[in-house]
Amino acid sequence: MKNIFFLVFFSLITLLFSCDKATKEKSNNTDTISDVKHAKGFQIFNNHEVAKLIIKQPYQYSSEIFEYTLSKNKTHSTQIQIPISRIVVTSTTHIPMIELLYETEKIIGFPNVRYVSSEKARQRIEEGFIKEIGKENMLNTEVLLNLEPDLVVGYSVSSADKSLEILKKSGIPVIYNGDWLEETPLGRAEWLRFFGVLFDKQQKADSIFKTIETSYLEAKELAKKNPKKPTILSGAVMSKDIWNLPAGESFVAQFLADANVDYLWKNSSGKGSLSLSFESVFEKAKNADFWIAPGYFSSKKEMLQSNKLYAEFDAFKNDKIYTPTLKKGKTGGVIYYELAPTRPDLVLKDLIKITQPELLPNYELTFFEKMN
Repeated sequence: MKNIFFLVFFSLITLLFSCDKATKEKSNNTDTISDVKHAKGFQIFNNHEVAKLIIKQPYQYSSEIFEYTLSKNKTHSTQIQIPISRIVVTSTTHIPMIELLYETEKIIGFPNVRYVSSEKARQRIEEGFIKEIGKENMLNTEVLLNLEPDLVVGYSVSSADKSLEILKKSGIPVIYNGDWLEETPLGRAEWLRFFGVLFDKQQKADSIFKTIETSYLEAKELAKKNPKKPTILSGAVMSKDIWNLPAGESFVAQFLADANVDYLWKNSSGKGSLSLSFESVFEKAKNADFWIAPGYFSSKKEMLQSNKLYAEFDAFKNDKIYTPTLKKGKTGGVIYYELAPTRPDLVLKDLIKITQPELLPNYELTFFEKMN
């Protein structure tokens, strides 16, 4: 009887242990999804030392989804080993995100280096650590192959880039970055977490992004305290008498909405830009309080040389024109185009300071300047 009792007892113990072990193994094989909130173009899944990076929209109108497996374990059969030690990036918007993670020294190649404004990156370019690799749509594959990067982070407008496809066939990993396709300011900034995965700094990237997100949302709440809602005109005629300005569903319109101003085309459809006649814009916006981002013009004199009728707008008469194109890096790159996608909170604060200065009395403009 005793023997039967002990046999049953040990059988139960063995069964429970087996169940517990199976549960743990099942748990160990479960992917953990990251809480990407604002960006629509990528997602991250983590499973111990392995991460899966999914790029949902690598370029416009793409129906293809790319999946990449990244591992810290060198013995693991994987596409890409992390952390990345030698990286090539292809857009100036990538550089500030890498800088925030303190990984600038890992950048070894970039196209059109003269457009880079970052002081740290410029120094490394001048010292020869970051090599010129051609132009965005015409990368020099021979130079890239000689650099032997661990990874190339590329981007393409409407289809897979031919030079990037050549690199992939040569065995160099390529990941398309679609940050520019995001429709909200915070959506673009959240691509910082994309780089966090590449450098095995997910927690640091998450923490930095949450700080930017909090700063943005606090500024948005602050803007609500002023009920004035000044009216806003944007854009200008740049060619063929067509006035280009942000559509009502664009990320620029989102900035203006969050700044609690009345963008005069806020109810228009579209996520890109509108192409309108000068007459229709003048009729609607001749009395606008502010003129934000008047194309690529750098002075009021330059504007008048293009079209004398600009002088008939109230914002022109009252010196209420502000542009982000005047602040440039050492070699002429516009700082706004490089840094603004990473720091939308500072863009929003600029807009609040311009239109409702009493809300941010001690804040100095980061990107915009008054046009003289």
